[in-house]
Amino acid sequence: MHEALFYEHRGDTAVRCGLCPHACLIADGRRGLCGVRENRGNTLYSLVYGRAIAEHADPIEKKPLFHVLPGSRSYSIATAGCNLSCRHCQNADIAHLPRSGSVPATPLRSPEHIVAAAVASGCSTIACTYTEPTVYFEYALDIAACARSAGLKTVFVTNGYIAPAAIEAIAPVLDAANIDLKALSDDFYRDVCAARLQPVLDAIRTYHQSGVWIEITTLIIPGLNDSPDELKQAADFIVSVGEDIPWHVSAFYPAYRMTDRPPTPVAALLAAREIGLAAGLRYVYTGNIPGHGGEDTNCPMCNALLIQRRGYSIAANTLRNGLCPACSAPCAGIFNE
Repeated sequence: MHEALFYEHRGDTAVRCGLCPHACLIADGRRGLCGVRENRGNTLYSLVYGRAIAEHADPIEKKPLFHVLPGSRSYSIATAGCNLSCRHCQNADIAHLPRSGSVPATPLRSPEHIVAAAVASGCSTIACTYTEPTVYFEYALDIAACARSAGLKTVFVTNGYIAPAAIEAIAPVLDAANIDLKALSDDFYRDVCAARLQPVLDAIRTYHQSGVWIEITTLIIPGLNDSPDELKQAADFIVSVGEDIPWHVSAFYPAYRMTDRPPTPVAALLAAREIGLAAGLRYVYTGNIPGHGGEDTNCPMCNALLIQRRGYSIAANTLRNGLCPACSAPCAGIFNE
C-alpha cells in the first residue's frame, strides 16, 4: 500500500483523484475507474506500487521511439491497470484485470530492483509501457528518479490521459514519451475509449513544453479514423506543436472487443505517411508493416539516409553526434547516451 499523489478530500469520507482527466470522486472503500487507486478511510492509495506484472528487455524501436538512442535496449515494465477502456486494447488481459476486482499480488519490486535489473540487462532506458504508466504514477516517478541517479533514461508509452500537474511533476526525470493520438475525433474517444479528445491534445502540448522528447503514434483503424481529412487534422495538430515530432502511423490488427474490422491495408498507411509529410512533419513512419518502406530516417535538409530500419532492427546508422554526415544538419531527438 502506497499513498497516492494528486487527490483531495471531499467531505468526511470521499476523495477526488486528480491524476487524470476522469477526476474520479471515490467513496470510502471504492476505487477509481482505473481499478488501482482505492479510498481507504479517506486516504487514497495506489494498489500497484511495486507490483510489476511484466518485465522484459525490448528494442527501443518497439515502443516505438525512433529518435531515442536508436539500436539500444529498453527495460520495459508494467503494472496492472489502465484509465481508458479501448475496445481494441492489445494488452487487455493485464490492463483491464483490476476492473474485475482483482489486483495481482505479484512479488514486490522496488524501484531500486527495477533499475538494477535494467543495468544488468545492458539497457540504456527504462520504459513504463504495456499498460498505462499514468495509473502507476507514483511507482513510475520513483523509478525514473532512481534511474536518473544510475545514469539511465526513462520513457513512457502512454495514452496521454493525464493531468497537467502530473506531467509537470515527472518531467524533470522523464526523458521521452510516445503518446497515442488515437484519432482527431471526440466521438471516437468517447465511443471507442470511454474518454475525451481534448485532454490528450492538451497533454501532448504540456509534455512538449515541459522539455520531454515526444513521439506520436496513431493506430489507423479502417472505417473509424482513417479518412484523409481526419489524418490531415492530426498531422496539422502535430505540426502546430512541433514539426520535428515524429509521427508513427501504424497498422491495426483485430483484437479484444474489436474483431469486426479488417487489418489496415499497407496502401492506407503509406497514404497516411504522405499526408503527414505534406502537412510539414519532418519525420513520419509506418508501423507494423516491416519491409514496405516508411521505416527509415532521412535528413530533413538534404534527404540523406541517416538510419535504415527493418522492423525493430537497425541496418545502418550514419548519424554522427546527432548530425547528418552529408550536410551537418541536426536530427531532432536523443542520440547520445
